[in-house]
Amino acid sequence: MPLSWLYGLGVWVRNLLFDTGVLKSRSFNIPVISVGNITVGGSGKTPHVEYILSLLHNHVRTAMLSRGYKRKSKGFVLAGNNTTMQEIGDEPYQIHQKFPNVFVAVDKDRCHGIDTLLSLPETKDIDAVVLDDAYQHRYIKPGMNILLVDYHRIITDDTLLPAGRLREPVSGKDRADMVIVSKCPLDIKPMEFRVVQRNLNLFPYQQLFFTVIRYHALSPVFIEANPLRQPDLNLPPERNEGVQLPHVLLLTGIASPRQLIEDLTPHCKGITPISFDDHHQFTPSDAEAINFAYKMIEKPAIIVTTEKDAMRLHNVKTLSKGVRENIYYLPISIEFLQNEKGKFDQIILDYVHKNSRNSLLAQ
Repeated sequence: MPLSWLYGLGVWVRNLLFDTGVLKSRSFNIPVISVGNITVGGSGKTPHVEYILSLLHNHVRTAMLSRGYKRKSKGFVLAGNNTTMQEIGDEPYQIHQKFPNVFVAVDKDRCHGIDTLLSLPETKDIDAVVLDDAYQHRYIKPGMNILLVDYHRIITDDTLLPAGRLREPVSGKDRADMVIVSKCPLDIKPMEFRVVQRNLNLFPYQQLFFTVIRYHALSPVFIEANPLRQPDLNLPPERNEGVQLPHVLLLTGIASPRQLIEDLTPHCKGITPISFDDHHQFTPSDAEAINFAYKMIEKPAIIVTTEKDAMRLHNVKTLSKGVRENIYYLPISIEFLQNEKGKFDQIILDYVHKNSRNSLLAQ
């Protein structure tokens, strides 16, 4: 706790310098939407960024700018046809693969990144920029600031680093235009909505939304994977007509696999987690550990991993034949609760419409 107090003092001084104008925040003449959090990892940024990109990319020329966490390159990089995951990082690479008509770029200096996007011949006429994980990057003043809060660890119940997981005091939520409570249970009760709303104590100008994770069919990580009969993970087990996954070795390199474990457990005969750090780069020794864990688990068994981890596993050459034939990734997306998808979509589209330079929406 004493270290948290010192850390909090440093963050408070930094925010004060921005709030008083000593440190300058820049605005840009195009719509800039920031998606981030004030906690360390695990709030579901990537599927929310993907949702916004899927909403925008058919209407406007859209760019996504990220820091490119744990990439091997430096400075500004614009993803192209031959760009590797090592050059831009796992999350930007995943988005680049899923949204080929979105410009994906990485730059630790987000202001420099936007300036570069607006100056390059191929990107100078973009209509909107989505910033990934930029809530603390206050050198940019986004036109739409979206804060994600994990339902399982509401920020008002947390403490500052290193005693807790908060990057800055809870008062940092006041900068948000929208707050999205992510990873909610599928069976969340009306009373629980009200409790969370009361605890967050938002200002009247701040919009509050709740989302759940939706699972899609397990997909093979490698082409030699065996066919798999699988249940619908979004349904109660009794509605899957007896279809159940075998024993599952759950392989994750994400900040918090808790929700995934809870959601998978009712649909499989047993689950054994094997966890690595967030954004972990798998090594040959990791492959040996995975091979051994799969060898020891009760058969029949499969390995389930996340879409983000699957990107990094593709480069691991020493995975055993049994692992490669039985490893699948679980695609996810988000869904808005309380029938508020339309409201969220309209807020985003209206913002881009009113502030865009050349978009079809503006026309």
